[in-house]
Amino acid sequence: QKYIVKNYFYYYLFKFSAALGEEIFYITFLPFTYWNIDHSVSRRMIIVWSIVMYIGQVSKDILKWPRPLSPPVVKLEMRTNAEYGMPSTHAMAATAISFSFFIATMNQYKYPFELGLVAAFVFSTLVCLSRLYTGMHTVLDVIGGALISAVLLMLLYPSWDMIDHLLLTSPFCPLVSIVVPLVLCYNYPKLDYYSPTRGDTTTVLGAAAGATVGFWLNNQYPVPAHTSNTFQLGFPLATSKMVAVLARFFVGILVVLLTRQLMKSVVLGVLGYRYKFPICNLEARRRLEVEVPYKFITYSSVGFTATVIVPLLHKLLGL
Repeated sequence: QKYIVKNYFYYYLFKFSAALGEEIFYITFLPFTYWNIDHSVSRRMIIVWSIVMYIGQVSKDILKWPRPLSPPVVKLEMRTNAEYGMPSTHAMAATAISFSFFIATMNQYKYPFELGLVAAFVFSTLVCLSRLYTGMHTVLDVIGGALISAVLLMLLYPSWDMIDHLLLTSPFCPLVSIVVPLVLCYNYPKLDYYSPTRGDTTTVLGAAAGATVGFWLNNQYPVPAHTSNTFQLGFPLATSKMVAVLARFFVGILVVLLTRQLMKSVVLGVLGYRYKFPICNLEARRRLEVEVPYKFITYSSVGFTATVIVPLLHKLLGL
């Protein structure tokens, strides 16, 4: 549909807010937390995020509630239009990430409790409102997604420490972290037509699987954490720390993006040779035997790179 933007402030605010529930945000914020803030906080967010997203995506394809009709609604996004509506996984992810970050940090860092609570609420609310503004969800979809995330957080919180301990110490962690997500991806609910939900779910579970194996490996062979005194440029202390943070982030993101591009090309090339299809054939890439290994291997490599390779590179560069 054609539309006219009458208020550019709301338009860009909610378009930006919608991006906070997509891959570009996950692939930057979650690694940033791991590289610059706290490993334990990052581990908890990634585990909660993967569980919440899997349940949300599967719920969509089981309930099969349609998205808002267009017209009368004007839809500003088209890729996710093939998915069902209830619950909003944008709302679920935003609620899960913001409040798990708040809960995981409130007892470890000194900041006003009210400030953290308001920040988490504003972040999740902006993402939820963006789904209404872009015409992708109903109010019920958004409220349902936020409530499901809240319930899952309450159920997971009491076992956070136990899950974290098992992920770091159990000898079965690498095997379980790979096998269980793969089984879930290959047994994803079947639909009468293609929907990107299975591919998106495989992306999330693959990234979490690679990161989890990285967590376990780092605990077996610990790498010294970064320290601020290893990166001095003669600036004031705050400026020096900021430069170190930005350097770690940009180096890490560059390596992660290169890993993603390289693995996409390699895995698609191998699968294309195995199943006799050209890489540019979109329909072939949507087949179960291609989509699941392609996305799982690619993004598990991304998760492993972000948690193991990038920290080693940071250490090598003295960041």
